[in-house]
Amino acid sequence: MSIGVFMRDRATTSAVIVLAVVLGASTLLWYWLAPAPKVNDFVGPPRSAYTLTTFTLDSYDETGKPAYRLIAPRLEQRDGDDSIYINAPDYILHSAEPGIPDWTGKSDYAWVNKPGTLMKLQGKVEMHRPAFTDTDAADMYTSEVTAWPKENRMETAEAVRAVQGPSTMTGIGMRANLDFKHLEVFNDFHGTFPPRKK
Repeated sequence: MSIGVFMRDRATTSAVIVLAVVLGASTLLWYWLAPAPKVNDFVGPPRSAYTLTTFTLDSYDETGKPAYRLIAPRLEQRDGDDSIYINAPDYILHSAEPGIPDWTGKSDYAWVNKPGTLMKLQGKVEMHRPAFTDTDAADMYTSEVTAWPKENRMETAEAVRAVQGPSTMTGIGMRANLDFKHLEVFNDFHGTFPPRKK
């Protein structure tokens, strides 16, 4: 029996089969050629994985020595990158050398990456180191600092004012290594260095 005779004798059945094949083929063609569905771009505000209030955070270097301490009224750790966001932190950058006091300071906000190797001190930043042996106390005033606290290094592109005893330095942009007592001011440097008393 030929296909033509089969289709003539069973016209209704043949029509249903042909329609099913055409419908199936057109559905497959539509899925193949149709544009991808639109993704919902709205994600909403970032969610905290956890939030701490009135906390103290201690971080240590690879050898187990204290690197820095953060004390603040609020901390948020967010899903995704595991970094932490801190409001109004007070911090201590521990000295790597015995006999040299730690730097203490505060800023409006702070951000610390997941491994704790990079810290952004945001807003107004103030730092202080007390006097020791024959070295005067030191104070630093700046903003928007990028710090590597486990290496006691920091830098900023903003205005900076450093005062140590009667000496004063101001300028725009700064790089400092607190372990080596090295401070570099990039632009518009002004300094006052009165003679030391004998």
